[in-house]
Amino acid sequence: MTRQLAGALTLLVAVSVVALCMGTPYVAPHRLPAALSGDGLEAVILTELRLPRLVLALAAGACLGVAGLVLQEALRNPLAVPEMIGVSSGAALGVAAPLVLALSVPAAVQPLLALGGAVFGGVLTLVAAGFGRSPSAVLLTGAAVSAALQAGLLVLMVLADQLDLQLIYRYLLGSLSARTWDDVVGLGPWLLVAVPALVLCAPVLGVLRLGDDDARALGVRVHRARFGALALAIVLIAPVVAVCGPVAWVGFLAPQLARRMRPGSDALSLLPWSALCGALVVLCADQPARLALAPIETPVGAWTALLGVPAGVALMRIRRGAAPHRTAGDRAVMAGGDR
Repeated sequence: MTRQLAGALTLLVAVSVVALCMGTPYVAPHRLPAALSGDGLEAVILTELRLPRLVLALAAGACLGVAGLVLQEALRNPLAVPEMIGVSSGAALGVAAPLVLALSVPAAVQPLLALGGAVFGGVLTLVAAGFGRSPSAVLLTGAAVSAALQAGLLVLMVLADQLDLQLIYRYLLGSLSARTWDDVVGLGPWLLVAVPALVLCAPVLGVLRLGDDDARALGVRVHRARFGALALAIVLIAPVVAVCGPVAWVGFLAPQLARRMRPGSDALSLLPWSALCGALVVLCADQPARLALAPIETPVGAWTALLGVPAGVALMRIRRGAAPHRTAGDRAVMAGGDR
């Protein structure tokens, strides 16, 4: 564990230094302390552009990684990610609709619109799936709800003019471009609510991993616990979608990486690892998004999907090959079936 943690933190620091140094102008690593504490052009670029983008990438990645783990543990399926249960699509619809309808919405209200859309998508999934009685039904119904909400987004894009269409298209792919400290601060209140809830929820998630029958035998109200897990995931996902757009498939890859690093761990132990892996995924993906086609920036969500999905599938195949050595709870998570 010590080596893995040291390696992950070293990689995090290295990519953070790259994020601060690379770009126009280039700042040599040994000059970072002086540049950050100075008052010239480099100091403005570092403190007002690159540093808030770096912090936002870490916070957004951590939130999405933890949300993915919560959903996968609650539904006992590694494919239970925000993109597959209507939460991300609903949040994106809530933010994109005012752009098309030409409604003037203050920046402070956008997280609430995202929250409302995410709640709508999540509740619609639960209602259509019988309030979470079957994890498989929730996942399959969520995929259908996501498709319907994405169809609604396409209708909005058809109605939008050319300028709004470009804004919506860029937003839907997820982007960290031109984000400021105000965007970072906007995530703070949501994290104050989510972190204590995560600590309380994690032991219940570990019990849900055993299956519905075993969880009931241990005194867990399965349907309420699953509903609470979805509510917690919404609180984590909605503000990130409001600020950055739906950064795709981080919630799929980060828990896979966390389980690879900490095989056999319970949900409480995996939470910090999923947060760390999610932060690394978004931060690493943001570097080619900024630099690959400079001075043109590409959406970070395109890179997380392009690189994250194949990596996550490969990790799932590796874990499935090692299934005989796993605990019953881990096999239940991989199987994703009802027990």
